[in-house]
Amino acid sequence: MLRSGHLWRLASLLVAALALLPLLALLAAALQGDANVWPHLLQHVLPPTLRDTGLLLVGVGALVILIGTACAWLVSAYDFRGRALLDWALLLPLAVPTYIVAYAYMDLLHPIGPLQTALRALLGIDSPRDLRLPEVRSLGGCILVLGFVLYPYVYLPTRALFLMQSATLLEAARTLGAGPGAVFLRVALPLARPAVAVGASLALMETINDIGASEFLGVRTLTISIYSTWVNRTDLAGAAQIALAMLALVAALLLLERRGRRAQRYDAAAQRARPLAPTRLRGFAGAGALMLGSIPVLLGFVAPALYLVDQSIARLRFSGLPPALLDATLNTVTLAALATAVTVALGTLVAAAVRLVPGVTTRCCERIAGLGYAVPGTVLAIGLLGPLGAFDVWAGDALERQFGASVGLLTLGSGAALIYAYSARFLAVSVGGVESGFARIAPALDHAARTLGEGSVGVLRRVHLPLLHPALAAAALLVFVDCMKELPATLLLRPLNFETLATTLYGEAARGTYEDGAVAALIIVLAGLLPVMLLARVGRRTEPTAAAVARPTA
Repeated sequence: MLRSGHLWRLASLLVAALALLPLLALLAAALQGDANVWPHLLQHVLPPTLRDTGLLLVGVGALVILIGTACAWLVSAYDFRGRALLDWALLLPLAVPTYIVAYAYMDLLHPIGPLQTALRALLGIDSPRDLRLPEVRSLGGCILVLGFVLYPYVYLPTRALFLMQSATLLEAARTLGAGPGAVFLRVALPLARPAVAVGASLALMETINDIGASEFLGVRTLTISIYSTWVNRTDLAGAAQIALAMLALVAALLLLERRGRRAQRYDAAAQRARPLAPTRLRGFAGAGALMLGSIPVLLGFVAPALYLVDQSIARLRFSGLPPALLDATLNTVTLAALATAVTVALGTLVAAAVRLVPGVTTRCCERIAGLGYAVPGTVLAIGLLGPLGAFDVWAGDALERQFGASVGLLTLGSGAALIYAYSARFLAVSVGGVESGFARIAPALDHAARTLGEGSVGVLRRVHLPLLHPALAAAALLVFVDCMKELPATLLLRPLNFETLATTLYGEAARGTYEDGAVAALIIVLAGLLPVMLLARVGRRTEPTAAAVARPTA
């Protein structure tokens, strides 16, 4: 009979195997493809997609670093009227998926859209041909849209490190004659480089994972090539081979992020030093700081959110709430709830194994379980198509032989594949949230329970779980909203005639019926506000020592 320690290790290994299966299956599918396809990919497919993807990553990376770092320094180093509100509001773009912002700006900035129409009316111009703003459906437009949505990934950790920096270092630089700009560029920014690297890598991985915004705005990225290769050509091996190229790009980003944080450590004494005292700005200087800091909030959240509210009201007044949208909402909530329950349960198991049976095995399993968050949803879905399809065929044949009735596709046709994909993709969020809860539970409580005769399961059930409720609830909220917003994996793995809010919006945008998709987009945005409010509340409570974003990296 296995001892409890072996059972915990075995359970961790099983979870890690489930998380690793899509990547191994992806490699197998790519190797099974025709070797003659590679010359075609290298000559016709990969060069333009790699060029567009590379330019997109460079542009978005530069923009999120510029906006995120500047805003973090503004609210950390200066005090002005409205600073507290701005500090929280700068997180709001996290509530809006990139494809929703792209969808909103496509209509807002259309040549006959509300913005250009109002501008022509103001200038007395009748024809759209006489005054046209630069086309938003372009690589530059995509960079701007993604940059103004994803900058909070840099803003949040960089702001935390700015607040941790010792005021003594900055004051010493000033006494040596450095002005405000030199203090920022030569002292504060180099010390915050690890946070900038972490935030930028998260933003770039979100950029790679994006499919809706890039396709809406006419940028052919690797993600779109994978999707079109599978959906339009039904070529799983070719899609897997392109996905391998994307995985190599993700690995390169992770290596760059690690290099950016290499040898960057903080001395414990420096962390306990007197924090930075912000400089008070009054009058026009304070108003200018507030206006400057508000620009990313206006462009990344307020403008698209107001557009969605306006279009949703127009749609509801015209024909009410469409029945198909109610079905899509029910499908989205049901799938997200089931996936959240599975993901949080598996994350609790992995984190508990590390706590109860510490060692190399459980720690390695924890690292493997977190790989899914670094893998784009499209790549994960392509990796799951092969093994789940083979399982459906095997199970269907077995059940037909046993009971004489055809059951169809068990996983790919029932939504179970989506639950698997969501769980593998967001398991790192669950593990990270539960581990943060475990960190607040003193080991002495474990020892006391053990001396009273409790085994490992009893310690988890009677000591840990009651104390983990806040961490479990926060992790569940983050996973639930992430599942609601996930688009690439949903497009590839959803059953036939099955729509979620994300796929409904994607379809309406593809057809150009923006008003019909606005209500679905608004529901997703309202759901996305919940974790942002939680994040802002936690950030205010732990402001002096906050040091990391709420999302993990692999």
